[in-house]
Amino acid sequence: MTTFGLDGISRRSRAVSRSISAENFTGEKAGGGRATEGTGAVAASRLGPGWKISPSIEIAAGGTAVLADIDGPGTIRHLWCTTDPHRAWRGTLLRMYWEGEETPAVEVPLGDFFCNGWNTFSQVSSVPVAANPNGGFNAYWPMPFRRSARITLENLTAEKVTLYYQVDYELDEVDEDASYFHAQWRRSHPVPFGEVHTLLDGVTGAGSYVGTYMAWGVNSPGWWGEGELKFYLDGDGDFPTICGTGTEDYFGGAWNFDVPGQGYTAYTTPYLGLNQILRPDGLYLSQQRFGMYRWHVLDPIRFSEDLRVTVQSLGIGPGQGNGLPHRYRHTGDDIASTSLFYLDAPSSASLPATPDLLTLEVD
Repeated sequence: MTTFGLDGISRRSRAVSRSISAENFTGEKAGGGRATEGTGAVAASRLGPGWKISPSIEIAAGGTAVLADIDGPGTIRHLWCTTDPHRAWRGTLLRMYWEGEETPAVEVPLGDFFCNGWNTFSQVSSVPVAANPNGGFNAYWPMPFRRSARITLENLTAEKVTLYYQVDYELDEVDEDASYFHAQWRRSHPVPFGEVHTLLDGVTGAGSYVGTYMAWGVNSPGWWGEGELKFYLDGDGDFPTICGTGTEDYFGGAWNFDVPGQGYTAYTTPYLGLNQILRPDGLYLSQQRFGMYRWHVLDPIRFSEDLRVTVQSLGIGPGQGNGLPHRYRHTGDDIASTSLFYLDAPSSASLPATPDLLTLEVD
């Protein structure tokens, strides 16, 4: 197996590199740049073969495109894509299937997978995910497979989507203890008063929880991020083994993300960030919206039997008077979460119901 990181970059490997894009749909050796028709055919009409004739694909309204269909063993190392229009980020579903399974291991809106869940661009400068101007999405999560890998994108919108994409992978043996990459999306719109938002439930088997992205829409005045992230591991009942101290704490911030004199302050770091702050405009954009990520790369959450993850929708109310301090209060916010984890099985029975366009809709 290839050793990754700067310490291993100079070492030889038996792996062979391949890449799938609209210029090489199969990833075959010497298969790139051979197109004679495609979305760039008119622009390249005076240049001839090999000159950007097929740089992208078009996915019809209601259609599904197969982005990659790969025979293993191998490991996907990098995904890059961008779309036109950007509002397709919440109107398309990215799916990944391992080992010929009919149930996808990954089923997530395209934008949320790359920490851009509000159809509005936000820079992300982290190790496993980078979102760059203006909508260049990159993911570096290693995705091993033994027999096959299949990636699709479904267009749920009523308009054509133009997609530029590239899937970079290597063909080589996969370690016996390598697990399968999974990602699930859930939305509480809103969180019922006094209840919690569930990020994951019913995941069984052994694995590692490695990441969270939340698109959080605030429906109440005041501070909204007191809710604790809770991880119920390996048979936990009413009480979790891992319990955080607040939403902004979990995402590596503090004190309401509020820098005196400038208010909410965005940041994007290698493993965590508050990458997006959408402020009200005094008219139609009436609610505050936030995008936050936390990658458990250096601190993965291990489980051997099962896993459930929740977050509280909890804020701070006004002071209680008579010298008493402020109080916590339930809120009913709009929380959409993407959870990423590795599992010892190529599919999971815990996959939630596939969302429709109304469920995905950015209000």
